[in-house]
Amino acid sequence: METKKILLTGDRPTGNLHIGHYLGSLHKRVEMQNSGKYQPYILIADAQALTDNADNPEKIRANIIEVCIDYLSVGIDPTKSTIGIQSYIYPLTELSFYYMNLVTLARLQRNPTVKAEMKQKNYGANVPVGFLTYPISQAADITAFNAEVVPVGDDQLPVIEQTCEIVNSFNRIYGETLTMPKAVLEENTTRHRLIGIDGNAKMSKSLGNTINLKDEPDVIKQKVMSMYTDPNHIHIEDPGQVEGNVVFTYLDAFSNDEQIASLTEYKTLNEMKEHYKKGGLGDVKIKKVLNEVLQQLLAPFREKRRTYENDKGQVMQILKSGSDKMLQVAQSTLDNVRTKMGINYFNDQNFTNKYLN
Repeated sequence: METKKILLTGDRPTGNLHIGHYLGSLHKRVEMQNSGKYQPYILIADAQALTDNADNPEKIRANIIEVCIDYLSVGIDPTKSTIGIQSYIYPLTELSFYYMNLVTLARLQRNPTVKAEMKQKNYGANVPVGFLTYPISQAADITAFNAEVVPVGDDQLPVIEQTCEIVNSFNRIYGETLTMPKAVLEENTTRHRLIGIDGNAKMSKSLGNTINLKDEPDVIKQKVMSMYTDPNHIHIEDPGQVEGNVVFTYLDAFSNDEQIASLTEYKTLNEMKEHYKKGGLGDVKIKKVLNEVLQQLLAPFREKRRTYENDKGQVMQILKSGSDKMLQVAQSTLDNVRTKMGINYFNDQNFTNKYLN
């Protein structure tokens, strides 16, 4: 029987998950979970979320259950995947502390993901230490479960690179101990980083430019109809720009030619694009097509979500059971790390016998 590869992924509980999360990694997690080739661990990273929300812990607390319900609604199956809460799995904190000795401040400050997020939050020199060091925390998360594969968006690739550096350093100094992870990206490059509905570079909860997985049909429609398109496409007969047009970016990511043919007079999305570029196709029409595509995608998620919203006790039990299981795995890794580092003093007979005999 083929051994399943261990998969680790997760999200910060700072708000409901959105279609950018679904494209970036959620749908990939479900696909890999259902393939039977992987043993998935999914971490709700509340401790990491506190690194830039320390003054508002209730925000994190309020979203723990919400994020778990988002997972369950898109098809994460608790009988196939293990979902846990980061702060409950306390060995992760100790692993992070040891890994800090293997990373320089200069290296952290060069991390492109950290630099981009610091700039977005306008931290400057006032960045919280916890926020600056969160790639080390993520390395602890990944290595604690001996993860071999980590599904991520391309903006998180520098964090995986940092984890690999930590694994290399630890194994070189203390001997082979930690498992080297590999990032798994979505094959469709359009899906790597979904731009926001306002045309900003990234769909983000903090920027408020998202379509959430739980959004009701009228909310989705309102957001789609307000989307950024081509500012020079003023009249229907005007030639339109497809590149940089949020509506077509989303159609590239979410639709297929069969869908386009069933919803429009066009056989393919490319045929629809050509008409738009020549002129004669209005923004309202293409937005209506996108709205229908997104409604078809999100309707089953929303229906499944209601089942769990009506039984949050079941959701809590899923989280408690998963967190307990992940705690055991992480503790085993920590014990091994402490042994390799030679700091498990009272479990080391050579050390204790030296002083007791």
